[in-house]
Amino acid sequence: MDQRLARALVSLDGLSVGDAFGERTFGPRGAERVAARELAPAPWRHTDDTQMGMAVVEVLAAHGRIDTDALAARFAARYRRDPARGYGGGAHRLLAELGAGVPWWQAAPALFDGGSYGNGAAMRAGPIGAYFADDLAGVVAAARDSAAVTHAHDEGKAGAIAVALAAAAVARGEAVDLVTVALAHTPPGRTRDGLELARDLPLQTTPREAAAVLGSGAEVAAFDTVPFSLWCARRHVEPPSYLEALWATATGRGDVDTTCAIVGSIIALAEPPPADWLAAREPLDLVLS
Repeated sequence: MDQRLARALVSLDGLSVGDAFGERTFGPRGAERVAARELAPAPWRHTDDTQMGMAVVEVLAAHGRIDTDALAARFAARYRRDPARGYGGGAHRLLAELGAGVPWWQAAPALFDGGSYGNGAAMRAGPIGAYFADDLAGVVAAARDSAAVTHAHDEGKAGAIAVALAAAAVARGEAVDLVTVALAHTPPGRTRDGLELARDLPLQTTPREAAAVLGSGAEVAAFDTVPFSLWCARRHVEPPSYLEALWATATGRGDVDTTCAIVGSIIALAEPPPADWLAAREPLDLVLS
C-alpha cells in the first residue's frame, strides 16, 4: 500500500474511534462515564464526522489529491445512503443540494449568506495532513480545497488547515509544538486568534479550564473547536497516549464527538487507538479504489 494512504488510514482510525467514543459521552450519563472513565457498551456508532472522513480518504485513494468535484459527489452519496448520522441543519440542506446536482461552488458560498464557518471541515482534515505530510504547502492547499466544498467561509477553511498541519507534524515524527506548526500557516482570523491563546495556555491547565478559555465546540464553529482540540493534542502527544488524550478531551464537554475526532485523528499518528476501542467502534464501510 502507498505510504501516504497508509498514514491517512491510521489517522482515519483515530478519527473514527474518537468520534464514536465521543458520541457515547453526550448528556448527563455520558458525563458520568467520563468522570468514572467507564466505557460505554459496544458497538459505538460513529457520526457524520466519520462519514465525511471516509469520503476524504476515498477521494485521496482514488485520485491522489483532493478532487473537489469527486469529494462533493462522495459527500452527497454517503449522505443519501445514511442521512441520520448527526449532520447539522446546514449540512442537511447543502448535501441535499449537492445530491440534486447543484455544483458545490454555488451551493457552499450560498450557505448562511457567505458560507459556513463551522467545524465540519476541521473534523475530517486529519487524514489530509497525514497523506500530504511530506509537503506542508500541499497540506495547506489540500486542506483548503477540501473545506471549500462545504465551508466557503475563511474560518471554516482555517480550521481545516490548522488540523491538517498538526496531523502532518505528528506524521513526520518531528519534535515540534503542534500549535506553533499550525500557527505558521493558518490565515488570520478568529481561528488563528484562538490558536495564539492555545499556544500560550500552560499544559498544566485542566481541559475544563482550557475549554472555558478556548471554547470546546458549543458554537459548533471552527474558532471555538480547533484551538481547544489542538491544545489537547499538544498536551498528550509527547509522550503519546491516545487513551489519555481522548479521556482528557471528553472532559472539556462541548461538541465532544468532534473534538475527540480531531484529537484522535492527530494522536493516532503517534500512537494508534487500542485494539479494544477499535473493536468497539462499528465497522467502517470504506471503499478504496
